[in-house]
Amino acid sequence: MEYSKEFKQALSAFTSAEKDKLIFRLLRKDKILSQKLYFELIDPENTDDKREQMETYIRQTVTAAGKNNRNPKLFLQLIRKVSAKITEHVKITTDKFGEVSLNLMLIAEVLKHPLRHGDSYKLDIYLLNKVLRMLTLTVKLDPDYYIDLIELYKLIKSQITGSHQLKSISINIGLKQEWLDPDNVPENIADIYRDIKSRGVLR
Repeated sequence: MEYSKEFKQALSAFTSAEKDKLIFRLLRKDKILSQKLYFELIDPENTDDKREQMETYIRQTVTAAGKNNRNPKLFLQLIRKVSAKITEHVKITTDKFGEVSLNLMLIAEVLKHPLRHGDSYKLDIYLLNKVLRMLTLTVKLDPDYYIDLIELYKLIKSQITGSHQLKSISINIGLKQEWLDPDNVPENIADIYRDIKSRGVLR
């Protein structure tokens, strides 16, 4: 939304008390904005601290789910819930590296727990779609971060190649195994990803 010059001037004319009242009203309506401001202004924890907390949350949540219920449908619901937490973390901290590393970690943790029953096709498609999405974000990072992602990508590559169904689906959608290395991700991966989505094979 574009704000006109007149609108900005009208806001500037508010008294300090009126501005404070407006800010607190907005913060009550927007939880993410409130947490973001708290993080930026007074939170004693930094981005690395928050990322480490998310890593612990991912491990504990997926491990517990893997022990108690390995139904593909319920696992997919869990992953979406954890993904939403990662998105919230990124919005609050603007942790672009964490957006990639945490999602890759989530994928790897899920693939550590073989499913007991049920058709896992939708779950597999969801995970591979997320892998492709992370590849598009990886190329946007400073290459200095690549060394911290190599092991995660290597683990996911071995998990995909070690599963007949995952390997078959990845070949079918056009996800090449050599891309699962930060240094080998094609520069035009975003275009490739859009093409794959347009073919409808990620549904």
